Amino acid sequence: MNSHARDEQQVVWAVVGTGIGPLLLASTDDGLVNVVFHATEAVRDTALDRLASRLGTAPVEDPAAPQLAEAIRQVEAYFAGRRQDFELPLDWSLISGFNRQVLRELASGVPYGSVVGYGDLARRVGQPGAAQAVGVAMGSNPLPVVVPCHRVVESAGGIGGFGGGLETKRKLLALEGILPEPLF
Repeated sequence: MNSHARDEQQVVWAVVGTGIGPLLLASTDDGLVNVVFHATEAVRDTALDRLASRLGTAPVEDPAAPQLAEAIRQVEAYFAGRRQDFELPLDWSLISGFNRQVLRELASGVPYGSVVGYGDLARRVGQPGAAQAVGVAMGSNPLPVVVPCHRVVESAGGIGGFGGGLETKRKLLALEGILPEPLF
Protein backbone atom coordinates (compact mmCIF):
# COMPACT_ATOMS: atom_id res chain seq x y z
CA MET A 1 0.00 0.00 0.00
CA ASN A 2 1.44 3.38 -0.92
CA SER A 3 1.47 6.35 1.44
CA HIS A 4 -1.41 8.03 -0.42
CA ALA A 5 -3.69 5.01 0.15
CA ARG A 6 -2.63 4.96 3.80
CA ASP A 7 -3.61 8.64 4.14
CA GLU A 8 -7.05 7.84 2.71
CA GLN A 9 -7.82 5.18 5.36
CA GLN A 10 -6.78 6.66 8.69
CA VAL A 11 -7.68 4.71 11.82
CA VAL A 12 -7.59 6.59 15.12
CA TRP A 13 -8.18 5.20 18.59
CA ALA A 14 -8.53 6.13 22.23
CA VAL A 15 -9.27 4.35 25.49
CA VAL A 16 -12.26 5.57 27.51
CA GLY A 17 -12.83 4.73 31.17
CA THR A 18 -16.34 3.38 31.84
CA GLY A 19 -18.35 1.67 34.54
CA ILE A 20 -17.41 -1.68 32.98
CA GLY A 21 -13.71 -0.91 32.65
CA PRO A 22 -11.67 0.67 29.88
CA LEU A 23 -13.08 0.52 26.35
CA LEU A 24 -10.95 0.99 23.28
CA LEU A 25 -12.78 2.97 20.61
CA ALA A 26 -11.39 3.00 17.06
CA SER A 27 -12.70 4.99 14.13
CA THR A 28 -12.08 5.47 10.44
CA ASP A 29 -13.27 8.42 8.39
CA ASP A 30 -16.41 6.35 7.71
CA GLY A 31 -17.30 5.98 11.39
CA LEU A 32 -16.74 3.99 14.54
CA VAL A 33 -15.20 0.68 13.46
CA ASN A 34 -14.32 -1.13 16.69
CA VAL A 35 -15.09 -1.17 20.40
CA VAL A 36 -12.97 -3.45 22.58
CA PHE A 37 -13.76 -4.45 26.18
CA HIS A 38 -11.23 -4.58 29.02
CA ALA A 39 -8.68 -2.50 27.11
CA THR A 40 -5.68 -3.16 29.28
CA GLU A 41 -2.32 -2.70 27.57
CA ALA A 42 -2.10 -6.35 26.43
CA VAL A 43 -5.70 -6.46 25.16
CA ARG A 44 -5.26 -3.09 23.49
CA ASP A 45 -2.06 -4.13 21.71
CA THR A 46 -3.67 -7.33 20.40
CA ALA A 47 -6.75 -5.43 19.21
CA LEU A 48 -4.64 -2.76 17.47
CA ASP A 49 -2.52 -5.40 15.72
CA ARG A 50 -5.70 -7.12 14.52
CA LEU A 51 -7.15 -3.80 13.29
CA ALA A 52 -3.94 -2.98 11.42
CA SER A 53 -4.04 -6.38 9.75
CA ARG A 54 -7.72 -6.17 8.82
CA LEU A 55 -7.77 -2.52 7.68
CA GLY A 56 -4.32 -2.32 6.11
CA THR A 57 -3.07 0.62 8.15
CA ALA A 58 -1.66 1.05 11.64
CA PRO A 59 -4.12 2.71 14.04
CA VAL A 60 -2.91 5.94 15.61
CA GLU A 61 -3.74 6.93 19.19
CA ASP A 62 -5.49 10.28 19.01
CA PRO A 63 -8.17 10.92 21.68
CA ALA A 64 -8.70 14.41 20.25
CA ALA A 65 -9.37 13.22 16.69
CA PRO A 66 -12.57 14.61 15.21
CA GLN A 67 -13.56 11.08 14.10
CA LEU A 68 -13.61 9.99 17.78
CA ALA A 69 -14.91 13.06 19.59
CA GLU A 70 -18.62 12.32 19.24
CA ALA A 71 -18.20 8.61 19.94
CA ILE A 72 -16.30 9.38 23.15
CA ARG A 73 -18.93 11.92 24.19
CA GLN A 74 -21.81 9.52 23.55
CA VAL A 75 -20.15 6.54 25.28
CA GLU A 76 -19.43 8.68 28.35
CA ALA A 77 -23.02 9.96 28.38
CA TYR A 78 -24.38 6.40 28.06
CA PHE A 79 -22.41 5.19 31.07
CA ALA A 80 -23.42 8.30 33.04
CA GLY A 81 -27.09 7.46 32.40
CA ARG A 82 -27.65 10.52 30.20
CA ARG A 83 -27.96 8.74 26.84
CA GLN A 84 -29.99 5.77 25.71
CA ASP A 85 -29.33 5.72 21.97
CA PHE A 86 -26.14 6.02 20.00
CA GLU A 87 -26.34 8.27 16.97
CA LEU A 88 -23.00 7.67 15.35
CA PRO A 89 -21.79 6.83 11.89
CA LEU A 90 -20.64 3.21 11.94
CA ASP A 91 -18.02 1.61 9.72
CA TRP A 92 -19.26 -1.96 9.15
CA SER A 93 -16.15 -3.05 7.22
CA LEU A 94 -15.04 -5.58 9.86
CA ILE A 95 -18.18 -7.70 9.43
CA SER A 96 -20.20 -8.95 6.48
CA GLY A 97 -22.97 -11.28 5.32
CA PHE A 98 -25.41 -12.78 7.80
CA ASN A 99 -23.51 -11.41 10.79
CA ARG A 100 -23.77 -7.85 9.47
CA GLN A 101 -27.47 -8.32 8.71
CA VAL A 102 -28.13 -9.54 12.27
CA LEU A 103 -26.11 -6.76 13.88
CA ARG A 104 -27.81 -4.07 11.81
CA GLU A 105 -31.21 -5.42 12.89
CA LEU A 106 -30.04 -5.48 16.50
CA ALA A 107 -28.79 -1.88 16.29
CA SER A 108 -32.00 -0.55 14.79
CA GLY A 109 -34.62 -2.84 16.27
CA VAL A 110 -33.80 -3.54 19.92
CA PRO A 111 -34.05 -0.33 21.94
CA TYR A 112 -32.49 0.61 25.26
CA GLY A 113 -34.07 -1.17 28.21
CA SER A 114 -35.32 -4.16 26.21
CA VAL A 115 -34.01 -7.58 25.25
CA VAL A 116 -34.52 -10.03 22.41
CA GLY A 117 -33.97 -13.78 22.23
CA TYR A 118 -31.46 -15.33 19.86
CA GLY A 119 -34.27 -17.14 18.02
CA ASP A 120 -36.41 -14.01 17.85
CA LEU A 121 -33.56 -12.08 16.29
CA ALA A 122 -33.02 -14.91 13.79
CA ARG A 123 -36.70 -14.69 12.80
CA ARG A 124 -36.43 -10.93 12.37
CA VAL A 125 -33.77 -11.40 9.69
CA GLY A 126 -35.74 -14.13 7.94
CA GLN A 127 -33.73 -17.11 9.24
CA PRO A 128 -36.01 -18.70 11.88
CA GLY A 129 -33.76 -21.72 12.46
CA ALA A 130 -30.56 -19.72 12.90
CA ALA A 131 -30.51 -18.99 16.65
CA GLN A 132 -27.03 -20.49 17.03
CA ALA A 133 -25.78 -18.47 14.06
CA VAL A 134 -27.14 -15.35 15.77
CA GLY A 135 -25.01 -16.30 18.79
CA VAL A 136 -21.98 -16.47 16.51
CA ALA A 137 -22.87 -13.04 15.11
CA MET A 138 -23.06 -11.64 18.64
CA GLY A 139 -19.63 -13.10 19.43
CA SER A 140 -18.14 -11.47 16.33
CA ASN A 141 -19.67 -8.05 16.96
CA PRO A 142 -16.88 -5.50 16.39
CA LEU A 143 -19.00 -2.72 17.96
CA PRO A 144 -20.29 -4.01 21.32
CA VAL A 145 -22.19 -1.58 23.55
CA VAL A 146 -22.91 0.69 20.56
CA VAL A 147 -24.42 -2.28 18.68
CA PRO A 148 -26.02 -3.73 21.82
CA CYS A 149 -25.28 -7.46 21.75
CA HIS A 150 -25.72 -7.42 25.54
CA ARG A 151 -29.48 -7.13 24.86
CA VAL A 152 -29.63 -10.60 23.28
CA VAL A 153 -30.62 -13.29 25.78
CA GLU A 154 -31.79 -16.90 25.86
CA SER A 155 -35.48 -17.42 25.18
CA ALA A 156 -35.81 -19.58 28.31
CA GLY A 157 -34.80 -16.63 30.48
CA GLY A 158 -31.05 -17.21 30.76
CA ILE A 159 -28.65 -14.36 30.25
CA GLY A 160 -26.75 -16.13 27.45
CA GLY A 161 -23.10 -15.69 26.63
CA PHE A 162 -21.11 -12.53 26.13
CA GLY A 163 -17.71 -11.74 24.67
CA GLY A 164 -17.04 -9.13 27.34
CA GLY A 165 -17.81 -11.61 30.12
CA LEU A 166 -21.06 -12.31 31.94
CA GLU A 167 -20.36 -9.79 34.70
CA THR A 168 -19.99 -7.08 32.07
CA LYS A 169 -23.25 -8.17 30.43
CA ARG A 170 -25.02 -8.05 33.81
CA LYS A 171 -23.69 -4.54 34.46
CA LEU A 172 -24.86 -3.30 31.06
CA LEU A 173 -28.32 -4.83 31.56
CA ALA A 174 -28.49 -3.28 35.04
CA LEU A 175 -27.46 0.11 33.63
CA GLU A 176 -30.42 -0.15 31.25
CA GLY A 177 -32.82 -1.21 34.02
CA ILE A 178 -33.33 -4.75 32.73
CA LEU A 179 -31.63 -6.42 35.69
CA PRO A 180 -31.41 -5.12 39.25
CA GLU A 181 -28.16 -3.44 40.29
CA PRO A 182 -25.80 -5.88 42.00
CA LEU A 183 -25.84 -5.57 45.78
CA PHE A 184 -22.05 -5.69 45.95
